[in-house]
Amino acid sequence: MTAPSRPLIVLFGSSIVQFSFSNGGWGAILADIYARKADIILRGYAGWNTRRAVQVLDKIFPKDALVQPSLIIVYFGGNDSIGPCPSGLGPHVPLPEYKENMRRIATHVKNLSEKTRAIFLSCPPLNEEWLRKSTSSAVSEIVRTNETCRLYSEACKEVCREMNLKVIDLWTAIQQRDDWDEACFTDGLHFSSEGSKIVVEQILKVIKEADWSPSLYWKSMPTEFAEDSDYDLVAADGISTLNPSDWTFHREIQWD
Repeated sequence: MTAPSRPLIVLFGSSIVQFSFSNGGWGAILADIYARKADIILRGYAGWNTRRAVQVLDKIFPKDALVQPSLIIVYFGGNDSIGPCPSGLGPHVPLPEYKENMRRIATHVKNLSEKTRAIFLSCPPLNEEWLRKSTSSAVSEIVRTNETCRLYSEACKEVCREMNLKVIDLWTAIQQRDDWDEACFTDGLHFSSEGSKIVVEQILKVIKEADWSPSLYWKSMPTEFAEDSDYDLVAADGISTLNPSDWTFHREIQWD
């Protein structure tokens, strides 16, 4: 197999990433927006915290890969923020360690290549009541609050400021909608299609405004095999064809 000609965009994180192709998720929306422009690759691991992520960085993103991602979108923090279990088991990661793990992830990603870009997503809020009702009885009590989500969101933003990285403040962005706590989640934690639209809007805004060369803004990227063809649909005049390569009429939202 030859190396892919399209840029690679990798989504890396926990369940908010793994589930991002379900229920009109933000990963699926990005894959549609970047159709024939870039390949969206899913590297989501439900239940993971930053401890597990740093253990496999070299396997997920080998430094000697022939082709490195053009963009990596990273989300970790929700599971790290869960309250500690007396046994020492579970996903909780103390805030100082979380920050150090995020630095390690960021350093690894930044060093993959000169052209590899990164966007980090901070911890979003949650609907605590919905989450309590939707949590399986097979799981021990999960202490997960909006206050701890806020603290881990701030920690993610702090690390990104230190390292001059792009970061999206999902804690704030989600709450800009008045009915966010009901409209943006499927279970109080994972994004509904409405929540995912906010995530996509924020990601596209960052990419559009970034001073990156080459640009990864979807409207600025070439469309694969976009040349006119005699095999395209025949126009109403019967003597010309219509090139559908960049048609977007099928989209519910005409993204910028």
